[in-house]
Amino acid sequence: MNNTTAVLDKAVNDHADSESTSTATEAKGRGSRVANSAVSLKSLLIGGLIAVLIAGVCALGFMLHAKSNDLDNLNAASADRAHAEQIALDYATGAAEMDFKDLGPWRTRLTAGTSPELANRLTQAATSMEQIISPLQWVAQSTPIVAKVRSEDNGIYTVDCFVSVQTTNSQAPEGIQSTATYQLTIDRSNDWLITEIGGIDSALPGAPR
Repeated sequence: MNNTTAVLDKAVNDHADSESTSTATEAKGRGSRVANSAVSLKSLLIGGLIAVLIAGVCALGFMLHAKSNDLDNLNAASADRAHAEQIALDYATGAAEMDFKDLGPWRTRLTAGTSPELANRLTQAATSMEQIISPLQWVAQSTPIVAKVRSEDNGIYTVDCFVSVQTTNSQAPEGIQSTATYQLTIDRSNDWLITEIGGIDSALPGAPR
């Protein structure tokens, strides 16, 4: 009887130990799965945050690049306008200055930086004007005042410029102060040549008409 009881007790104890071990194993497995799930969720959140940050950096970089391009375009446009104005003012100042004793330099300045077609027209006009300038002993000294782009269309600039001119001649030996006004068309795509002057006579400031 005692042996039977001992055997039963042992069987009960073994069963209890087995269940305890099984329960512990299951609990450990559940804990491991929970931990793994937590790690996976954390990794997913970190990955998502990194993706958002990368997207934000890319978007910011794109915007900065676009702004930089816009600024470069504005600076280039401003530089082109200033260049056109300087070309116009330099030309007007040179064309306004003449001395009947030596008209060669004036003729050179009159056609400098102009297109072939315009240069031909200016040369013809200058030849006609010399027949009056020389007898009148015409002398003109010029000082630049200002030039301003009036309009721009596809790289073709219309520029207004003003030059102060002091002239003397046989009829006004004391001298006359005047302001010569020019309107020049400058073509950026044609090596910045002057292609038109607002009336050929405008290239001969102060000269008798």
